[in-house]
Amino acid sequence: MSRPVKTFRSFLPSKPKTLAAQALGRIDFRTGAIVPPIYPAVQYARTEDGNIRDGRSYTRDQNPTYEPVEELLATLENGSSSMLFSSGMAAATTVFETLRVGDHVVAPEEMYWMLRQWLQQLARFGRINLDLVPNADINALREAVRPGVTRIVWVETPANPSGAITDIAATVAVAHDAGAHVVVDNTVATPVLSRPIEHGADLVMHSATKQLNGHSDVLAGALVTARKDQLWEKCRRERAARGAVMGPFESWLLLRGMRTLYLRVYTSAQNAQLVAELLNRHPAVSDVLYPGLKDHPGHSTAVRQMEGGFGPIVSFCLKGGKVAAANVSQSLRLFHNATSLGGVESLVEHRSTVEAADSPVPDNLLRLSIGIEDVDDLVADLNQALEAVIP
Repeated sequence: MSRPVKTFRSFLPSKPKTLAAQALGRIDFRTGAIVPPIYPAVQYARTEDGNIRDGRSYTRDQNPTYEPVEELLATLENGSSSMLFSSGMAAATTVFETLRVGDHVVAPEEMYWMLRQWLQQLARFGRINLDLVPNADINALREAVRPGVTRIVWVETPANPSGAITDIAATVAVAHDAGAHVVVDNTVATPVLSRPIEHGADLVMHSATKQLNGHSDVLAGALVTARKDQLWEKCRRERAARGAVMGPFESWLLLRGMRTLYLRVYTSAQNAQLVAELLNRHPAVSDVLYPGLKDHPGHSTAVRQMEGGFGPIVSFCLKGGKVAAANVSQSLRLFHNATSLGGVESLVEHRSTVEAADSPVPDNLLRLSIGIEDVDDLVADLNQALEAVIP
């Protein structure tokens, strides 16, 4: 007998912010618990007649601790189903592992650098055919796709770290016309600011380590699908076969983090907008890359397909070059000099030293991940660090 669970989604219309805060209102009728429990079990007893109970036999396939997280994420993304993974890379690579040898993939030139390297390695080994096209260039995409051959068009928007904005609906039109699926990395925006499925995307990928969890203490990934089709079933089989699943405790932590998702994402986006505007006026800064600025090349598209803000990543270039960038990153006191993004704390990183030699990131660029601190403190820290590098 399965454990009875109540959710309020079926009888009380609610805003997404409410759904997240109450984790769909799940209450365990048996105990009255309003926080879902953790199920550490690896295997599950079968029924008396030997059948699998409620679809569960082994945690590598499914665990009850995953279910409230997956249901909530699918709801927030307006998808039909979701799956948790052990990391964002595990989620992303699972999609490509469904391909046959020689299938064609189109991906952006600027994307998560480790995934780009991994795809280039697959192409060198002859596993896939790969074309990298400039971000947001629909004409380049149109020239790159091969009708009947291209299987995946990968999109990252806003792109990390430039904030390049890809028109999802326009991309979908080109890709679907060629018979390809569109997968959108929605890590930076989250469903709070953008829901790619509403613009026609087939799959959404998250590095849930970032804003979905938001506390820099969980490694996690996720996929969300618009429909339970053949590609989705292949992804599910790949996850089980490769063992790319989360631990129950990490799943529980992720759900805890997602309860405050809207508060954190809105606050960090508001802070990021103010920081970007400050940097845009600073004499030591040559360029600010943030889609919330009106002079950003993707601003009009971002306004059309995002709502409530433009994300936590603000990148900027220093007039003094690489040396100035290094001096600023080392002079910041409140910003932690560390990798990753989307946590409650603000971070700074000299991105080109992290990425591979073929990185398109200029060496005078610093990437900020803006947290939820008081923005006046963040501004004061940036001002004192920039003071020494004013030309």
